[in-house]
Amino acid sequence: MDDKVMSGSDRTALVRALPYARRYARALLGSQERGDVVVAAALRAALAEMGPDMTDAGARAALYLAISDDMRRAASSDPVFSDTEDDGMSLSQRMLLLLTALEEQPLTAAAAACRLEIEVAERDLRSARDGLRANAAARVLIIEDEPIIALDIQDLVERCGHSVVGIAATETEAVQIARAERPSLVLADINLGAGGDGATAVARILRDVTAPVIFVTAFPERLLTGDAVEPAFVITKPFDPTTLAVATYQAVTRGVRPV
Repeated sequence: MDDKVMSGSDRTALVRALPYARRYARALLGSQERGDVVVAAALRAALAEMGPDMTDAGARAALYLAISDDMRRAASSDPVFSDTEDDGMSLSQRMLLLLTALEEQPLTAAAAACRLEIEVAERDLRSARDGLRANAAARVLIIEDEPIIALDIQDLVERCGHSVVGIAATETEAVQIARAERPSLVLADINLGAGGDGATAVARILRDVTAPVIFVTAFPERLLTGDAVEPAFVITKPFDPTTLAVATYQAVTRGVRPV
């Protein structure tokens, strides 16, 4: 369908779906730049296929499907996206993990986005979840100004098989710990209250330390506009252990890549 004849509601649904498509593609590729290129192509594909009166759920499903299709095509020619990678996780398994945990899609929707039969998707997802803890553990710096939340995050991180090298409540403290401990993963809240800004702390840390970053926020759409330098990995507060396990796994295995 030509996008020129789409209704206003169709366009609104697509606009609302874009932040989630960006989150999925960025996490899948480990890069804002590469993820947003894939989303732009997915948007064009979705515009060509959409019918009238598209719902928000339908718009998200169409974009997830277009992104997943693009990734499968890339896997046929680019060794970076080979079907089974060095860590033993297949592309389909990665996509199922991200769609069900990070994007909170039901398995039926995730299977459809991956063009898998539900029985195959169930098997692949179960195998992928079983393999999460088998991969290399990360040394994690937590940036969070609320003590109780920070301790909860520490517990979740350690239950995922990682170690916590420090907990910082302010920008200054975060930079000091990062320089001393050289973490292999940073998990950062955005709003540090009187302690400053988590994004600024991360920018300062990355001048000296090469590590993937996961941002934790109650308002992920604010970090997924596509208008500026934004994170590749974003999870939404509150989150459960599976979401954190998937995000940390993907960040550690995808998060430091050329763009």
